[in-house]
Amino acid sequence: PGNQDANREMTGFKQPVSVLVVIYTPALDVLLLERAAHPGFWQSVTGSREQAEALLTTASREVAEETGIDTFLHQPTDWHLTNTFDIFDEWRHRYAPGVTQNVEHVFGLQLPARCEVTIAPGEHRDWCWMPWEAAAERCFSWSNRDAILLLPQRLQSGA
Repeated sequence: PGNQDANREMTGFKQPVSVLVVIYTPALDVLLLERAAHPGFWQSVTGSREQAEALLTTASREVAEETGIDTFLHQPTDWHLTNTFDIFDEWRHRYAPGVTQNVEHVFGLQLPARCEVTIAPGEHRDWCWMPWEAAAERCFSWSNRDAILLLPQRLQSGA
């Protein structure tokens, strides 16, 4: 599998391995980003692994790229959850022929309070902070919604 991933990178295809990073506060406010190409599609930070980088590196890189949040001050935490889902038809051309599913690894990033963010304009058109239940409802992705719904339990357990 490692060589296949390296080969995909060399051919310009995305790896079917990604991260989802739920950014939240102790008050359970959640940061959501609106996709530039799909107005009305709100989500947490997401992104594909590049080359052989560690998943924590992918999570930190994507947070920095998509929000400008300093991941040296605030490190994502691996929730040790994965989701496998079908890649939307419109995005399958980014992957090697025959690749139809993606494996998403879930991370959380707790910040002390809401903050301003700097979005990547090519990827996102807007951002907002919302209470966790409203944020879960607004997400277009079931895996994103389910991760946000875990927040009270994760916060209570100190994870």
